[in-house]
Amino acid sequence: MPILLFLIDTSASMNQRSHLGTTYLDTAKGAVETFMKLRARDPASRGDRYMLVTFEEPPYAIKAGWKENHATFMNELKNLQAEGLTTLGQSLRTAFDLLNLNRLVTGIDNYGQGRNPFFLEPAIIITITDGSKLTTTSGVQDEAVHTLYVLQECLINVWSPWYRKCKVGW
Repeated sequence: MPILLFLIDTSASMNQRSHLGTTYLDTAKGAVETFMKLRARDPASRGDRYMLVTFEEPPYAIKAGWKENHATFMNELKNLQAEGLTTLGQSLRTAFDLLNLNRLVTGIDNYGQGRNPFFLEPAIIITITDGSKLTTTSGVQDEAVHTLYVLQECLINVWSPWYRKCKVGW
């Protein structure tokens, strides 16, 4: 029963239009919708739980939680608007915090005792972004800056080639 967390870039740069005339955000929405339709056909996916998180400031970033039904998820996906900043580091931290909270609520993690090794709940973070410069309220950054806590959590939960570009911040 894996959790699939979709982390969608809703920064203003996602309003750019592709050569087909659709915005990058519309393309991202279509990709998630197609993924959901294909995944629904697989009998092994019946226990999957989905989350929809955007690049907005928490708590507004959470559009559909793991307890929401499919219709709510799709409705929130369709209503996404591209505005704001590209805050990839903060958004990843929000995503990992939500996954950790879910593990505490379901009893997979125990406060002060760690993770129960016999309880496995895979979690997949699917990030869709246009790859524009990372922008924050303090300006444009060349690299994503993560706290040590988030970087350790990234390496424990998910491997991705782009983590080699992460810079540990204190």
